[in-house]
Amino acid sequence: MAKPVKPEEMKSPRTITFYFVLIVICSSEATLSTPAEPFVHPLILQGHELAGEELLRPKRAVTVGGPVAEEYTVDIEVSFENVSFLESVKAHLNSLSFPIQGNGTDILSMAMTTVCTPAGNDLLCFCEKGYQWPEERCLHSLTCQEHDSALPGGYCSCLKGLPPQGPFCQLPEAYITLKIKVRLNIGFQEDLKNTSSALYRSYKTDLERAFRAGYKTLPGFRSVTVTQFTKGSVVVDYAVQVALAPPPGSIHKANEQVIQNLNQTYKMDYSSFQGISSNETKFTVIPEFIFEGDNVTLECETEFVTSNTSWYYGEKRSEIQNSDRFSIHTSIINNISLITRLTIYNFTQRDAGLYGCNVTLDIFEYGTVRTLDVTPIRILAKEERKVVCDNNPISLNCCSENIANWSKIEWKQEGKISILGNPETDLDSSCSTYTLKADGTQCPSGSSGTTVIYTCEFVSVYGARGSKNIAVTFTSVGDNSSYKGEVHEVLSHVMEVSTVQSTTGNSLETSKTQERQANLTITRDPISVSEGQSFSITCLSDVSSFDEVYWNTSAGIKIHPRFYTMRRYQDGAESVLTVKTSTREWNGTYHCIFRYKNSYSIATKDVTIHPLPLASDIMMDPLEASGLCTSSHQFKCCIEEDAGEKYAVTFHMDSSSFPAEREVIGKQACYKYSLPANFLRWCSKDIAVFCHFTNAANSSVRSPSMKLTLVPEKNITCRDPIIGIGEPGKIIQKLCQFSSVSRNSGQTIGGTVTYKCVGSQWKEEARACISAPINGLLQLAKALIKSPSQDQKLPTYLRDLSVSAGKEERDIHSSPGSLGAIINILDLLSTVPTQVNSEMMRDILATINVILDKSALNSWEKLLQQQNNQSSQFLHSVERFSQALQLGDSTPPSLFHPNVQMKSMVIKRGHPQIYQQKFVFTDSDLWGDVAIDECQLGNLQPDSSIVTVAFPTLKAILAQDVQRKTSSNSLVMTTTVSHNIVKPFRISMTFKNNHRSGGKPQCVFWNFSLANNTGGWDSSGCSVEDDGRDNRDRVFCKCNHLTSFSILMSPDSPDPGSLLKILLDIISYIGLGFSIVSLAACLVVEAMVWKSVTKNRTSYMRHICIVNIAFCLLIADIWFIVAGAIHDGHYPLNETACVAATFFIHFFYLSVFFWMLTLGLMLFYRLIFILHDASKSTQKAFAFSLGYGCPLIISSITVGVTQPQEVYMRKNACWLNWEDTRALLAFAIPALIIVVVNVSITVVVITKILRPSIGDKPGKQEKSSLFQISKSIGVLTPLLGLTWGFGLATVIQGSNAVFHIIFTLLNAFQGLFILLFGCLWDQKVQEALLHKFSLSRWSSQHSKSTSIGSSTPVFSMSSPISRRFNNLFGKTGTYNVSTPETTSSSVENSSSAYSLLN
Repeated sequence: MAKPVKPEEMKSPRTITFYFVLIVICSSEATLSTPAEPFVHPLILQGHELAGEELLRPKRAVTVGGPVAEEYTVDIEVSFENVSFLESVKAHLNSLSFPIQGNGTDILSMAMTTVCTPAGNDLLCFCEKGYQWPEERCLHSLTCQEHDSALPGGYCSCLKGLPPQGPFCQLPEAYITLKIKVRLNIGFQEDLKNTSSALYRSYKTDLERAFRAGYKTLPGFRSVTVTQFTKGSVVVDYAVQVALAPPPGSIHKANEQVIQNLNQTYKMDYSSFQGISSNETKFTVIPEFIFEGDNVTLECETEFVTSNTSWYYGEKRSEIQNSDRFSIHTSIINNISLITRLTIYNFTQRDAGLYGCNVTLDIFEYGTVRTLDVTPIRILAKEERKVVCDNNPISLNCCSENIANWSKIEWKQEGKISILGNPETDLDSSCSTYTLKADGTQCPSGSSGTTVIYTCEFVSVYGARGSKNIAVTFTSVGDNSSYKGEVHEVLSHVMEVSTVQSTTGNSLETSKTQERQANLTITRDPISVSEGQSFSITCLSDVSSFDEVYWNTSAGIKIHPRFYTMRRYQDGAESVLTVKTSTREWNGTYHCIFRYKNSYSIATKDVTIHPLPLASDIMMDPLEASGLCTSSHQFKCCIEEDAGEKYAVTFHMDSSSFPAEREVIGKQACYKYSLPANFLRWCSKDIAVFCHFTNAANSSVRSPSMKLTLVPEKNITCRDPIIGIGEPGKIIQKLCQFSSVSRNSGQTIGGTVTYKCVGSQWKEEARACISAPINGLLQLAKALIKSPSQDQKLPTYLRDLSVSAGKEERDIHSSPGSLGAIINILDLLSTVPTQVNSEMMRDILATINVILDKSALNSWEKLLQQQNNQSSQFLHSVERFSQALQLGDSTPPSLFHPNVQMKSMVIKRGHPQIYQQKFVFTDSDLWGDVAIDECQLGNLQPDSSIVTVAFPTLKAILAQDVQRKTSSNSLVMTTTVSHNIVKPFRISMTFKNNHRSGGKPQCVFWNFSLANNTGGWDSSGCSVEDDGRDNRDRVFCKCNHLTSFSILMSPDSPDPGSLLKILLDIISYIGLGFSIVSLAACLVVEAMVWKSVTKNRTSYMRHICIVNIAFCLLIADIWFIVAGAIHDGHYPLNETACVAATFFIHFFYLSVFFWMLTLGLMLFYRLIFILHDASKSTQKAFAFSLGYGCPLIISSITVGVTQPQEVYMRKNACWLNWEDTRALLAFAIPALIIVVVNVSITVVVITKILRPSIGDKPGKQEKSSLFQISKSIGVLTPLLGLTWGFGLATVIQGSNAVFHIIFTLLNAFQGLFILLFGCLWDQKVQEALLHKFSLSRWSSQHSKSTSIGSSTPVFSMSSPISRRFNNLFGKTGTYNVSTPETTSSSVENSSSAYSLLN
């Protein structure tokens, strides 16, 4: 292979060199005896422009021997210096007609594939339209990330440098399928319908052999397949696959070769070859909405290159020729596609109708049709005005009812007198205002009553024009004889129109017959407010029957429905227009319109809005600062400069006020005040200062307060002329506009920067600045949502936003402030539209693609540290936009970006189909799909839009939010439906799982209401399913609702099949089984021995506690098993049953602890308050109130507070929630407090026992005390549930599995503890049981033991069980008391304590 000449070898370093690569497909006839091998033949191109080389490679293998047509692909690299040469080469290539005959070699096609242009020190090589760099070249070469566009399958469109050995840009691996049919003039046999019959196979083999021989001459031929045989004689349907569109005439030649290569017995009819057309033509109309007078361009684009194109009009298909009104132009792009354009000049109503393009290539005919409608331009204006020449400004308003891309709005006048005005045009709102100021010199008394015609003319970008005349009659001051009742209207410019205007005028497009009228009464008081203030207009009707109520501006623009309400009464109706925050856009005349069929009743009202800055628009400096007691301090309030509008501004501090000085800096008007030194008497004082703006209407607004902290000079360490002074550790915020952040002069940037005084220097802690273009868009967005014409302005604003986001991409990726501003903009705008079209959605996704780029993740992290709900807010706005998407009859768009993709579908009546979309993000190595079955789609309203948006990077952003769960790297897919759905609505999704090991996959959705409405992942209504496929690299999810879905990997939840999960289940169920049996046995034993062991008050209360502890724990364990069986059985959790189970488990477990507390308090009471003896009924009342009353209050409050928000239970189990509300603390905190209290009681009791009583012998008492201590520890510790402390460790994320095992063991066997230590360990219980069953051996042994002494061990040493229990308490044999001498008080106290302890 020849070595290409390197760029640096071809030109000197100072020369700018360009390159392009041509691909040439040629065919030659040769006789070969061996298979073809690749070879290179150097090509020398004459002339200084062309100096390159060619690389030849065989296109297909050949058979050995004989003349064959061999096809080669030739890549030619050409360098040049003059960029204009490139366009001349392209034009020359497009003018060539292929094939070009040569001496033994034919050139079948030639196209430019690659163009390289220098950029600094790099050479950027781009692929031409229709070509792409191959995948292996993209993987092993440097790509131009900032210029590249995403292509599916790992391809790219730009590389840095031209590969020295190739390959260069290539056609994508996609085939063009040519469907053809031909007739055989022979009889049809039924076996030709049977694909397995011998006749069918014979025909198919012979015909495909002949087809291959004929069609292999087509460039890029791949295959040919016979698809079916039908009657008439025999009609053969077949499909030919080629990589390139066949040149004109090539198919006719190929058909001739087919006839020659087919056996004549088949009698193939050459004239019957017929191409089967498919929808291969892309049809575009510009503009999309056509107005009368527009120049309209229709464009057809097809993959087939031919010169036979035509345009036709109407059902009769009348061919259109070039003329003064019609222009047809056809161009060929890179020899791979054809574009034919029809331009219609000055489009009128007569031109509306059906248009079609026709592209013919040999036997194929392609084309499509489109019906064009034309809309007349309607200009709305008040056609007559009366003006008094008193030098007061009067505004003529003129608006277009049509939403169009206007290029300009012009004003003209015609009349005997000339009074010029000042036009103000807002193309976005399609409105223009012409302000007149007429004085007495312009309309003297002789010309009073003269009428001047003012004309406003709208001109669209595409040439349409529409105009409206306004007749203005001028009168001199004092000449009001003809216009009584209207002087006040003219002078104050406040229309007091309370009479009803019932009209069928043209501006409202009504019929001339009034079918029904209503008398309307509108608010009579003048409406004159300042910006930021609210106003309302009430419109009353005396009839209640009407079809529609709406409000219009004087320009005919409908007010958004969010601004007004309507109520219907028995004898009338009411509509109220309410504006909570008025802006200057609300200044004008408003119409209240009641429509019944074609009859309109109208009432009008003028609104005057006086300029006044909003409090949120006032920029202050400083926000907060430190100052010296002996220095002066300057304060500043700035607003956007408003030409001709001045305000009275004062600064206020405490009860004092001071006038401000005005200074204009760029586009800002700043008002300043300098507080003089030593003005304040006290130092070390916080001072609040605010500025106060008052307008000409005497309305005012105050800014937020600025905080100044006065400190002594000795404390100051940080000094900066811009930031100010501060003591160590001081943290202040400044607006970026007034900080040291660099910016262009005259621009207004937004956001704040935070500084901290460290040592002697101010250190920048955080920066959240917003660039000037983004800040401007943010201010416009805030104004737009308050605008009466917000629907009309939104499309243009979204387009500007996407363009600005692209230009400011670098700043957005590096600045959390600009990123947060874009998110706030999207959130604001998503509340505006009732409908979003495809173009608006395209602009929205282009903006989203910028802010979700991987290079913006650091800014996201910083932003979420400051405002942790921003990611949830962003996702919510995307859902609102996608839910508002209305596709109508247009083709559902599929929008692809590297960081976001969108696919959609429209539900058509009577056409049930499956919604199935797949998303692939090659850069992120992620994919996913979503499916909704026909049954679910059949329940949707016709024309509903289903939209799915997928994000590859949003998961990482949401993971930085409040809930930092371990999450897998997966897509987030948002699916919405434009109309209301019937729940449950089933949807299934598949996610690629990049975490194949370690962790349990969990299907989740983003619940916006969690974590105090900051959002969090929630698994309610979603489950992981088995779809029968290999699930190692995928997770299949099913959910019963719609929103944003993803998957989580939770390492803290044992895998269902893991050894740990199985072990915990075994321990739980066996342990709980033992507990239930033990507790039941405990209750039976207590019932049997009750009379024997409750003879004194202390024993009675002790056994009351033990019985209730056993009962509560038994009921709690039963509920626990029931709830666990529901969950482990994978039944859909019945929410009501689950709430009940959770409540009773919570209540009875708490009751166990509170009865334990009761037992501890009884012990404390009997040992400490010896001389106080409460009655049995009092003690019982206290015990039951504490044992059941407190748990009932706690559990009821818990369910009452959390269940309304559906955060009472866990999402995957019937138990108290931990992740969202920490409801589990309502159990853990009381339980742990009780454990601490009982441990404290134990310490107090032990201390009391160790303190000898008066008259006791020290030796004997010491031995008895040691026994009591051992008994207390052995009984109270497990009984009081100290092991529940391990339960707290299990809810901590990442806790060790040992904590789970220990807690499960101890908790599950608590019932056994109660039986052993609370019941059977009691000596009196043992004695009662022995007497109950009359066991003589045990009775005699007991008599013998008691004759020796009352302190004999409970069980004989010969019993192994006794040995274990006695060893537990430190005993090795019998324990005898040498003498029974004790004082009476000691005996009584000891017996009381001993009885309670047992």
